[in-house]
Amino acid sequence: MLIVTTNDIPGYRIDAVLGEVMGMTVRSANIGANFVAGFRAMGGGEVTEYTKLVYESRQQVMQRMWEQAVQRGATAIVAARFDTGSIGTSFSEVCAYGTAVVAVPIPAGDPGATPQSAADAQARAAGAS
Repeated sequence: MLIVTTNDIPGYRIDAVLGEVMGMTVRSANIGANFVAGFRAMGGGEVTEYTKLVYESRQQVMQRMWEQAVQRGATAIVAARFDTGSIGTSFSEVCAYGTAVVAVPIPAGDPGATPQSAADAQARAAGAS
């Protein structure tokens, strides 16, 4: 499934808009990570314990958004975005959202086709045979 931040996908025609999809998580670092991060913060630089937490959160919300799109029958998500926030002093919220769509690749030779869409259209045609 294609997931893009743009409102359209070059080489693909959007045949249906299935609505907004999202994934959300609220996370907190464990006490050990907070303890180590506190010491690391004194010296400056990247706080890897928190970087790992944010990266894992991002992957989780993307997976949840993707699952919602699949349940609706989408083949792509357009206008994908991330949002983050704090809840109190110990929790972080991470949200991914976008619009689930049915995107159809434009085959080679048709106006608007791209090498990627042409290859995708050919692979889909071969799979349907």
